[in-house]
Amino acid sequence: MSTNLLARYIWIVDTIRRHGRISRSELDAKWRRSPFSVNGEGLPRRTFYNYRQAIEELFNMVIECDGSTFEYYIANNDSHSESVSNWLLNSVAVSDVLSNSRDVASSIFLENVPSARQWLSLFINAMREYHYVRFTYNSYTRSRPTPGVVLEPYFLKIFKQRWYVTGRVATDNKVKTYALDRITECVTTPDRFIPDPAFDAQSYFRDSFGIVFSQNEPKRIALKADPLRAKYLRALPLHHSQSEIVHDHYSIFYYRMRITPDLVEEILSHGPRLTVLEPPELRVMVQTELRQALQAYEGN
Repeated sequence: MSTNLLARYIWIVDTIRRHGRISRSELDAKWRRSPFSVNGEGLPRRTFYNYRQAIEELFNMVIECDGSTFEYYIANNDSHSESVSNWLLNSVAVSDVLSNSRDVASSIFLENVPSARQWLSLFINAMREYHYVRFTYNSYTRSRPTPGVVLEPYFLKIFKQRWYVTGRVATDNKVKTYALDRITECVTTPDRFIPDPAFDAQSYFRDSFGIVFSQNEPKRIALKADPLRAKYLRALPLHHSQSEIVHDHYSIFYYRMRITPDLVEEILSHGPRLTVLEPPELRVMVQTELRQALQAYEGN
C-alpha cells in the first residue's frame, strides 16, 4: 500500500471524527480543498465506497450513513480503534511535516525504530489472511539463534520504540511474544491457520505494563510521586488504569496491573521521584534491585 493511499484513508477518518457527523456534500467540499484533490475535483462516489471498505478492513472502523439525515459517522469508535487511529494520524502528520523539512534535516534528530521497516508489513498481511509465519529468532537470553519458529500471528504491539508480535507457536501450542528486530529469515508460509476463538487480543496485555505477560493475578499498586514526576505521569500515564489522589506535597497514583520485570524496570527508571507504597512484594523487588545496583558500584 502506498503512503499516499494510507494518508487518504486517514484524512477521511480524521475529517469524519472531528465533525462527528458530516454529509456527503460537506465531505466532498473539504476534499476539494485538500491536497488529495486533482484540479479541485471532488471525491468520486465509487472511490469513496472503496475507501470505506478499506478503512473497515484495515482499522476495524465502520463508516455508516444515517438514513434520516444522510450524514456519515464512525459507528464502532471503541477505545482500541481510537488509539490505533490516533497513532496513525500522528504518524502520517509527522511524516508529512518531515518530508517538507529536508532543508533543516541536519537539525532534526529522531529515535530509531529498527524493527518497523523489514517485517511489519509481512506480519500485517499474514494476520489479515491467517497465514503461518516461519522465522529464526535471535533471543538475548540464548547463545544461539532458534531457527524454524512457526507462528500463528495474532496481534502486533509497539512498546518503547520496538515492535512485537504475539501469537501461538505451532510446535508447543503456546502463546508467545517475539521482538521483530530480533527476527531473521522470515517468510510467510502458504498454509493457513484457524484463529483460536477463545483468544482475546485486547485483554491479553490489558493488565500488564508493557510486553511481558504473566499468569499472576493483577495487583493494586500504589506509587508515591513528587510534584514534578506527577506532572509527567499525568501527561503520559503508565497504564490505562491510572488514577491519582493529590496531596499537599506529593501525589499517589493507583493502578491495577500484574507485577512484571518490565514494570520494575520502569519504576527504577524514575529514581527517587517515584516510590512504591504497595503491594509489599513489588516494594521488595524494587528494593532488591536498588541494593544490587549499589553493591555493583561499591564492589568497584
